[in-house]
Amino acid sequence: MIAAAEVEKDRKNTVRLSCVILNYNDAETTEKLVKQIADYEVLHQIIVVDNASTDDSLERLKQLEGQENCSQIRKIKILTAQKNGGYGSGNNIGVRYAIEQGGATHVLIANPDVVFSEQSLKAMLAVFARHPEVGIVTTRIHDARYPDLKNGWPLRSFTRELISMGPVSRRLFGRSFDYPDSYFQGRNAVYVGAVHGSMLMVDGEKFLEAGGYDEGIFLYEEEQVLGRRMQQAGYRSVLLLNQHYDHEHSTSISKSFSDAMKRQKIREESTLYYMKKYLKIAPWQEHLAKLWFAGIRMEMRVAKYAGIQV
Repeated sequence: MIAAAEVEKDRKNTVRLSCVILNYNDAETTEKLVKQIADYEVLHQIIVVDNASTDDSLERLKQLEGQENCSQIRKIKILTAQKNGGYGSGNNIGVRYAIEQGGATHVLIANPDVVFSEQSLKAMLAVFARHPEVGIVTTRIHDARYPDLKNGWPLRSFTRELISMGPVSRRLFGRSFDYPDSYFQGRNAVYVGAVHGSMLMVDGEKFLEAGGYDEGIFLYEEEQVLGRRMQQAGYRSVLLLNQHYDHEHSTSISKSFSDAMKRQKIREESTLYYMKKYLKIAPWQEHLAKLWFAGIRMEMRVAKYAGIQV
């Protein structure tokens, strides 16, 4: 008879990768991604969390799970959130299910509007196998809307976080709060403070140990929070430079929050929450941040009037 300790050891040594996709009123995009990756052998399970959609998303997605002629029927699981608690809350539901019910050791968290290869997933898993200190791995991002977008940045101070938010200040002083180009040159992978939330892979046990996503945030700033939580738990984030994924920038977010000012308001609320809880800012810094946000909204109005994209 095999000893229980040996069984537990074998379980830990067996890599099981699940993918979590969060849907909100965007079943068409989510269906497309599920069908693209359903045959990836490296994926043990695909979990779609419908974040309390107000359209017919749930009914459409349930068909993916229940098609009798689908060879991957057991691979696809549809979950339903009782309420739309935001990006972090919805993804936490999926990750916990993947680990606790599906036996996943690692979880890929992917927005519906991304495209990635099975080769990239295998390369990301290989990083975890070689580096036990790593809690998050992602790859370079290809974004047609923002071709210069870097998928990895340092965890920023209060001042640098404010500068990164302003349309003008971001363009003028971007080099002051990002890694220099030399940091990425000639390397296959680098350590970073935070990565873009549109697609990343986590070590399931370390993700839960760090606390997962902060459900006090509805949208935006999740990357900084997760990066800090992993760092505080003693784990690191890695950006693979020899692999990439494609991202249609904020397709789902734009559909749900079409007004730029509404998105900006959510961003400001999340940023203040992040600054107060994680950067421990003083009252005067909170007041300064609110003045800065008012300036950003003015910039956005001027840019809209002038027909300039910010």
